[in-house]
Amino acid sequence: MLTVAVTGATGAQGGATARALLAAGHQVRALTRRPDSPTADVLHRLGAEVRYADFDNRPSLEAALTGADSLFAVTSPFDTDTATEVRQGKTLVSAAAEVRLGHIVFTSAAHADRGTGIPHYESKYLVEQHLRAVGVPWTVIAPAAFMDNYAGGWALDGLRDGTFAWPMPADRPLTLIPASDIGAFAALVLRRREEFAGRRIDIASDERTPGQMAEILTTAIGRPIAHQEVPLSYVRTRSADLAAMFEYFTTFGLGVDATALRREYPEVGWHSFTDWAVAQEWPALLSRTPPHH
Repeated sequence: MLTVAVTGATGAQGGATARALLAAGHQVRALTRRPDSPTADVLHRLGAEVRYADFDNRPSLEAALTGADSLFAVTSPFDTDTATEVRQGKTLVSAAAEVRLGHIVFTSAAHADRGTGIPHYESKYLVEQHLRAVGVPWTVIAPAAFMDNYAGGWALDGLRDGTFAWPMPADRPLTLIPASDIGAFAALVLRRREEFAGRRIDIASDERTPGQMAEILTTAIGRPIAHQEVPLSYVRTRSADLAAMFEYFTTFGLGVDATALRREYPEVGWHSFTDWAVAQEWPALLSRTPPHH
């Protein structure tokens, strides 16, 4: 049985990883700045040990990591900025090296090692490079586009009006993965350290075009959903980072061999976009009053 420290445990990827590890009988140390949050409480009830840790407070990280076997590390720029993400990611990795953890699994982004020019991919790659330099056994898992984003934010706003508003042409394929599959794959990597140490693996569970996604959503939601290509110029007014990402998706694509992953790691139980869409609670999601921006 492993003791795995999980950062971002109250978020999508960390939460999915924590649940997959707990289900497999491992001990989870959920690291969070808000141990008293409702999400942390849910993890506690599932059997996780919730520990206070702040990425900007290295002693708190070292204290929370001491005695763990492994670390699942996730970073995000979206509550702060990419410079903060890089600084916090490096601090986390250095703290794990300081307390001599046996394995760090860092979740990055598919293609982040290819010079994409996407700010929140480049920031993750800087953390990856630091990870390789600190001398702790490491694995990088690099997920494709998150299916979960289609059930929130502007995508959900559009679906309320029968529109799948997405900044890509209808016929351009995109590789996709739900948070649950990221968590299941991360748990597999953590359990099989020797097999995965020193490897960087892009992961996806399906590949679909926006046109196909609109058809799948039509069936799952039970009302007509039409794809509408949002102009990149509009996305740029909201976020230069996301505009760069969609431009990369459209120009180069986000190729990941989902078929090979399914064949090689069937125990992950990969979910197709259809599996994911059918499992969502659409009536509840679509009836929620959208927040005023």
